[in-house]
Amino acid sequence: MTPTPPPIVPVSAKHRSWIHDSISLRLGIIAGLVLVLLIPTSMIRQIINERESRQSGVVSEISGKWGNPQTLAGPVLTLPVKEYRKTQAGKAETLRYLHILPDTLDITGNLDSQIRYRGIYEAVVFASDVTVTGRFLLPDLERLGVNPKQVQWQDAFLSIGLSDLRGIRDNVVIRAGDQSVSMSPGLNSRDMLHTGMTAPIPLDRKHPDFSFSTTLRVNGSGNFSLVPLGKTTTVQLLSPWTSPSFDGAYLPAERAITSSGFTAGWKILHLNRNYPQYWFGEQHEVMSSAFGVSLVMPADAYQKAERTAKYAILFIGLTFTAFFLCEILNRLRIHPVQYLLVGLALVIFYMLQVSLAEHVGFDRSYGIASLATILLITCYARSVFRDCRRLATMAFWLLACLYAYLYGVIRNEDYALLLGSVGIFLILAAVMYVTRKINWYQSPDSTPTRPVE
Repeated sequence: MTPTPPPIVPVSAKHRSWIHDSISLRLGIIAGLVLVLLIPTSMIRQIINERESRQSGVVSEISGKWGNPQTLAGPVLTLPVKEYRKTQAGKAETLRYLHILPDTLDITGNLDSQIRYRGIYEAVVFASDVTVTGRFLLPDLERLGVNPKQVQWQDAFLSIGLSDLRGIRDNVVIRAGDQSVSMSPGLNSRDMLHTGMTAPIPLDRKHPDFSFSTTLRVNGSGNFSLVPLGKTTTVQLLSPWTSPSFDGAYLPAERAITSSGFTAGWKILHLNRNYPQYWFGEQHEVMSSAFGVSLVMPADAYQKAERTAKYAILFIGLTFTAFFLCEILNRLRIHPVQYLLVGLALVIFYMLQVSLAEHVGFDRSYGIASLATILLITCYARSVFRDCRRLATMAFWLLACLYAYLYGVIRNEDYALLLGSVGIFLILAAVMYVTRKINWYQSPDSTPTRPVE
């Protein structure tokens, strides 16, 4: 007798495989997708860094042709002194240089800032008109152990240090006492300065002090610095540039920054620095006391794009969390491929934003890219949640709030950490509140039960 086959029983929700119903496994898959999406995100960040490097290269190219950052030092008076020393062969003649710094040094400069373009890139440069005046007071040579007869007064010279001589726009003539002498490129002594100009100033030992004045017209880019070589150094700088950054060894005693530019003033005494008014040879390094101003570009598109991309994992994680909660609370099914497509849309936002920023600026590019991404994900969510269209509306407002929040964090750099930590705390609190009654041990398709107290 042939046995009767068992009846075919429909597979109910309770008989589905644990792979299909396990919340833990699905959370693991979603977490894996987040990690996978970090790969294209890191690639986009590399592209941003490459474009930023390209911009830096273009800026360096423009600066090299116009003028690099400039550091002005001087003038410095140098007296050659002949000395005789006894040796086994007799007397040996040596030549030492006595460097004398100004007793007073007054500098007034106007930095006419400009923006130069190369393709889609830009660099800030300046054309400066600097007036330098002051006075030299020769020290008591005998107190220094120097015989005035050994000083080569006819070979005395003045030196002015300038970091990039290619930026000089006009001949430099210095007036010292009743003499006017043109400066020549190169330095007779590199004890103090490394690059600059020199002018011979024959002196009369009967007149130990004299005044000087000169005007320099110099091109440069990015930064303009000065060295406080005077016993009393006063500096006044003005420029139409509205985004200065005062840096170096000293900050200005007074400054004003308006929509039409900035003015800044310094007063530095010899007591504020770590070298005296005169010495022999290369005993002291004066360039470490340089100070000045940088004409910085406001945070450019690449810097902001890089900061925006740092929040990619947060955006992907929060969006996936919102979709997962909709899936759990409304007993819906969202396939991992659908999660992946939404994640890719979030990642492409960063590429779209930085590519547009190169042409229309950061603010406009952020608005266009975020709006396009929000609409794309919202329209896709309507098809995923076709039985519950209000969830698509919730996804729209969620993404709108996230992108608005991120924009606020990027624009408020000083409060970025505070806004970021408070925002994450509030988001976590909202997730905990929404999921407080979910029993994570039950199947999503089963009837909700009261969680264990």
